[in-house]
Amino acid sequence: MIATFDELPDIDAANAVRCARVLLRRPLLRPGGPDGDLLPMIYRQRVVLQEIFSSLLGYRLVVERRFARLYKSGPGVDATRGEASLSPRGYAYLALTLAALTGIGRQVLLSRLVSDVRAAAAEAEIRVVDDPADRRALTAALRHLVALGVITETEGSVAAEATVEALITIDTDLLGQLISGPLAEADSPEQLVELASAAGPRNLEHAVRRRLVEDPVVLYSDLPAEHSAWLREHVTGESRLLERFFGLVSECRAEGVVVCDPEDYLTDLVFPGPGTVARIALLALPELLGRAEPDAAGKHPVTWQDFVDVCQDLVDSYPAAWSRQATEDHQALVHSVVALLRRLGLLQELDGRWLLSPAAHRWLPQPDATPAPGREPEPAAPEPPGWSLFDEMTVFDEMQGDGQR
Repeated sequence: MIATFDELPDIDAANAVRCARVLLRRPLLRPGGPDGDLLPMIYRQRVVLQEIFSSLLGYRLVVERRFARLYKSGPGVDATRGEASLSPRGYAYLALTLAALTGIGRQVLLSRLVSDVRAAAAEAEIRVVDDPADRRALTAALRHLVALGVITETEGSVAAEATVEALITIDTDLLGQLISGPLAEADSPEQLVELASAAGPRNLEHAVRRRLVEDPVVLYSDLPAEHSAWLREHVTGESRLLERFFGLVSECRAEGVVVCDPEDYLTDLVFPGPGTVARIALLALPELLGRAEPDAAGKHPVTWQDFVDVCQDLVDSYPAAWSRQATEDHQALVHSVVALLRRLGLLQELDGRWLLSPAAHRWLPQPDATPAPGREPEPAAPEPPGWSLFDEMTVFDEMQGDGQR
C-alpha cells in the first residue's frame, strides 16, 4: 500500500511506526518538549511518515529540523475531547492571543500582550470583564501556549495577577504552524472548522479510518449509513492496517469496533483508574446496564435519576471506601461520574436521552481472590501421608537384615 514503508528494513519500519505513534499523540513536536528527543528520527523518516499520514488518513505532516507538525482533523462536534485546562472563554482568549501575536514581533512585555489581546476582543465585539475568572481564563490560554513552546517566559512568568510583569519571547516558526485550517479560504469561523476537518481525497475511507484512530469505540450505529457499510465490509483489512502502521489492536464486535493500544501510550484517559469518581463509575456500570433492555443498536437507555440512585447506593453501602471531599456534594459527584463516562465514549446524550454504549460491558468488575488487608487466607488441607525416602530406606534395611540372617 505504501511503497516507501514496504522497502524499509525491519528496524527502520519499527522506528517509523514509533514515530507515527508519537505524532498522533504530539501533533506539535519540538526540542525540549515531551518526546522531543525523537525529532531527529522523525526528520530522518519524514518521507515515509508523510506518505503514511497522507495515504492512510489524509493528514498533512510538516517536518523541519526544529519542529514537526501533524495537521489532524480535530474532535469535531465532540465537546468532551478538548483541552482540559481551557474553558470556552479560555479557548476564545487562545484565538485572540494568536491574533495579537501575529504582528507583535519576537519579544513583548506581558502587559502589552494583555492589552493587545483585549483590544482584539473589543474589535471582535467580545465582552471583556476584568475579574478573577476572566484573568484565569486568559492565563490558562497563555500557559497553554507556553506548554506548546510558542511563547517562552524569558524574564518573569505568566500569572493571573495583573501587577506581575514578564518578558515574553515568541517562536514565530511554531506560531505559524498552529492554525490547521486555511484562513485565507474561510469566510466564517464555522467554515474554518469545516475546512480544517475535511477528509482527504479518499473522503469515505479517510473519514472512517480517522474515527478508528482517534476514537477508542466506533459503533456502526453512530456512523452515517455509507460509512457503516464500508467499515463492515473492510473491518478485517482495517484492523491489520492499524496494527501494522500504528501498533493498535482492534476488537471487532457485532455493534462496532474497539481499538486499543497495548502500551497505553495513545490512551489519553485511563479507565479503570484511581480515585473515587473513577471507581464509582466502574462499580455503577453493572447496575446501570441492568436497569433497561438495550435498543436495536445495543445501547442501554438510562436516566439521570438512575445515576443519582446508583451513586447514592454505592456511597451508602461502602462509606469508608470513598474520599469524603468527593462525596460531600452528591449532585457534584453524579455530574463528575457522568462527565467521566462521556469522555470515555461510554455515555452519550441523544435526542434528550442518555444511552450507555454496549462497550460498557467490557468494564464489568469481577471480584478477585485477594484477601482483604489483615485477613489471612484459609490454610490448605494437609495432604494424605505417602511414601517418603525414609520409608524406602526402612524397607531396604529390613531386606539387608534378612540377608545377614
